[in-house]
Amino acid sequence: MASSNIDYYLDIDLHALYQALLLPRCVEEKMLRLIRQGRISKWFSGYGQEAIAVGCTWALRPDDYILPTHRNLGVWTTREVPLRALMCQLMGRAGGYTKGRDRTFHFGLPEKRIIGMISHMAAMLPVACGLGQAAQLKGEDTVALAFCGDGASREGDFHEALNLAAVWQLPVVFVVENNGYGLSTPTEEAMAVERIADAGAGYGMPGESVDGNNVLAVIEAVRRAAARARTGEGPTLLEMRTFRVRGHEEASGTAYVPEERIDAWEQKDPVARFSKALVRQGILTPDDVEALADALMDEVTAAVEYALAQPEVSSDRATERADVFASAQPPAAPTTNGSDASAYAPEAASTEAAETKELRFVDATQEALWQAMEADDDVLLLGQDIGTYGGVFKVTEGFVEAFGRERVRDTPIIESGAVGAAMGLALRDLRPVLEIQYADFISCGFNQIVNNLATTHYRWGQPLNVTIRAPYGGGIGAGPFHSQAREAWFCHVPGLKVVLPSTPADIKGLLLAAMDDPNPVLVFEHKALYRSVKGAVPTAPVRVPLGKARIAREGTDATIVTYGRGVHWALDAAQAQAEASGAAVEVVDLRTLIPWDRAAVLASVRKTHRVLILQEATHTGGVGGELAATIAEDAFAHLDAPPVRVGALDTPVPFSKSLEAEVFSARTGLAAALERLLNF
Repeated sequence: MASSNIDYYLDIDLHALYQALLLPRCVEEKMLRLIRQGRISKWFSGYGQEAIAVGCTWALRPDDYILPTHRNLGVWTTREVPLRALMCQLMGRAGGYTKGRDRTFHFGLPEKRIIGMISHMAAMLPVACGLGQAAQLKGEDTVALAFCGDGASREGDFHEALNLAAVWQLPVVFVVENNGYGLSTPTEEAMAVERIADAGAGYGMPGESVDGNNVLAVIEAVRRAAARARTGEGPTLLEMRTFRVRGHEEASGTAYVPEERIDAWEQKDPVARFSKALVRQGILTPDDVEALADALMDEVTAAVEYALAQPEVSSDRATERADVFASAQPPAAPTTNGSDASAYAPEAASTEAAETKELRFVDATQEALWQAMEADDDVLLLGQDIGTYGGVFKVTEGFVEAFGRERVRDTPIIESGAVGAAMGLALRDLRPVLEIQYADFISCGFNQIVNNLATTHYRWGQPLNVTIRAPYGGGIGAGPFHSQAREAWFCHVPGLKVVLPSTPADIKGLLLAAMDDPNPVLVFEHKALYRSVKGAVPTAPVRVPLGKARIAREGTDATIVTYGRGVHWALDAAQAQAEASGAAVEVVDLRTLIPWDRAAVLASVRKTHRVLILQEATHTGGVGGELAATIAEDAFAHLDAPPVRVGALDTPVPFSKSLEAEVFSARTGLAAALERLLNF
């Protein structure tokens, strides 16, 4: 409990603390006036909750990370983020931190050790776990403190993050602002327990309920939690009891809140409460309080007027497109394709000039990871059962013995939490490689991938070197939940790169390239290829550039465009046609779906004048539709026949091997479709 005697806090500059507490209140009051004046349209208020953000920030060191939400303005002001730039951000004007691409506090300032939110509640808590793990790996005694609201404490990411932090004894402090309401639903109607802090016991960590309107109580509690974290004792859950006296956002109002409840909490206002205590103790006079409020409001007003005088954000399509991805650095090793992507030429495997050895697909995957980990201690592996067990497909067998458990981490069954943690590691310039045990389970981490990883560079310019490996596809009789090909989900998301290799050389080269790339890359590895396909693989860590297609077979009469397991089906079909009719069918292996090699595909179509697009995935809504549309738009005059698409039946993947092979599979109709195309 916080001491009632202010003299107890001899190490705190109480005057400076009061100024830090008052500054965000002045911003709040200014914003409310601007809304009433019609000069701004939206504001998410933290009025009456300032003691939590200010107290938490005050209690930490400048090198500790803080992950705030939209009611934690006091984090930014206490970390002395320049007011003018901050106001430009809040007003959506030029000079803000996101170039107009995101709102209020949806951004990060790594130089201030602040990592902002996304709108999906509790999503940043697993990221804090990654930051905590990075501190452990780097031998630092820094702490990550992550905020969420009482409503977010019902989200899965909350529980996944608490569990991960507890299991790994991470230096993380979880702060729940229990302000009485989600949007309009009272907290007591959203959870059956009275104290959110009690959740800590369920994960083996201390849980403490704190008076969140007492800034000194907040500082004490956070100091204790941070001290535990720094000495390796693990995480703490702090429930900060407070109240939201304004609406969820100003347009929402507070009609759903009983007036007497607001009145009761207004009597506990943290700013007034602290100023009265300082006056009572003779640290400030009433005149001091008034003068400081006037001075800070003048400072805020000047910053606001400056921001409102700045131009609206402007840009152009080329600039916006260019900022979706971070620029990749030149590869650390020679690549297998030094040619220009726009030049169409059959790609001779550059293995001719390199020493090679015969490897299976699974062995080449393993070798890529092994060589990357040998070359760079910042490469880390995470995933379920990847340690002693070696992964369900044994890709990481022997890695724990070679590289240790610090770098080869078995995670709990927490796909979302694991993706978020990988993001936190990448924020510290580490290079995490996360294995999703089966690609079907990637849906459990979907939000973290598509809304957090994918958007971060575009929104605030932060590269994220995260590689996600996902064994996918059918052909092994594994049924609907272990056989899906869901790559199209991610091809619709700007900010992700999507890779689907078909050969041992390509899985090694593309995986190495993915680990070099400063962007999130999903590498889908076909399970049926792991032990069924062999090929020559460079012994050196040779990269295959992302976005470069490969001509798997040359031809002049038609083109099959495909990827992954489809390449092998296409090669079989092309060979069968050559033997049956003498037709020369070209096979283009895309290798990468985002970005995909338009130049190579269009050049092949312009040469052969007929095209079939093959995907293992179900027919509707797949990658093939996008390819067919692009070909129709950009090469229509060169076509002697309409583009043909071949995909799997639009049903879940059946368990029966015979049903999958004879009814469901895209391969079933490939030969007939190719024949129709050639005879059109």
